[in-house]
Amino acid sequence: MSPRRRRPAATSRTAARRRTRGRGRRRRANDRLVGLLVAAVLAVALVVAVVNWLLVHWWVLVAIGVLAVLAGGVWLHQKQQRARWKAVRTQALRYGLKQLDDLHHARFEDAVRELMHRDGCQDAVRVGGGGDLGADVKATDPYGRRWVIQCKHRRNGLAGSAVGSPDLQVLNGTARQVHGADVAVIVTNGRVTAPAVAFAKQQRLHVVDRHTLGVWAAGSRPLWELLRAVPPPRKPTSLS
Repeated sequence: MSPRRRRPAATSRTAARRRTRGRGRRRRANDRLVGLLVAAVLAVALVVAVVNWLLVHWWVLVAIGVLAVLAGGVWLHQKQQRARWKAVRTQALRYGLKQLDDLHHARFEDAVRELMHRDGCQDAVRVGGGGDLGADVKATDPYGRRWVIQCKHRRNGLAGSAVGSPDLQVLNGTARQVHGADVAVIVTNGRVTAPAVAFAKQQRLHVVDRHTLGVWAAGSRPLWELLRAVPPPRKPTSLS
């Protein structure tokens, strides 16, 4: 019988603990609310004090505005200067054949991309590497034509191995079908075999051999003015 008499007391103690915990949670919640209210009041008071101070010392706002305008003008001037110098460097880009011979093959692809960009192909990009499917450089010229270029660098220039028909066949198989080329080009600082040149003419491919590369890299004219039978512009531009 004694266990039965102890149950009401245990139940009362449990209920009391629950009420105590509930009051504790409510007290903590009230404390947090009071803290937030105090922080909000202090923040409003600080804002009011700052505004009142600025109203009295209005010249500070004028000085800040003048400094902001000057800083903005300096930033804009520097931005314009950077763009101007970038345009100058791009227009002045030149390569000699000896420079191109001495490049690593990946850097040679970069040089071809830079030359296309110099001539107005703003989206010129190097994509060469493993699995490039015959495209080392892609670009869109100012007339809307899509160029796909395969680069064949020869460390020894004319003394290196000649570019042959198999290289042109790879370009022919992927340039238009895979990359959507309007103009498919192979560029080399070396030699191109006669059968490869004949194949290129037959398949409407373009070959930039060492001589043409030298003229192009010297900066006399853009590449599309040095090649024959380039497709007509896709869209009218200020250059057409």
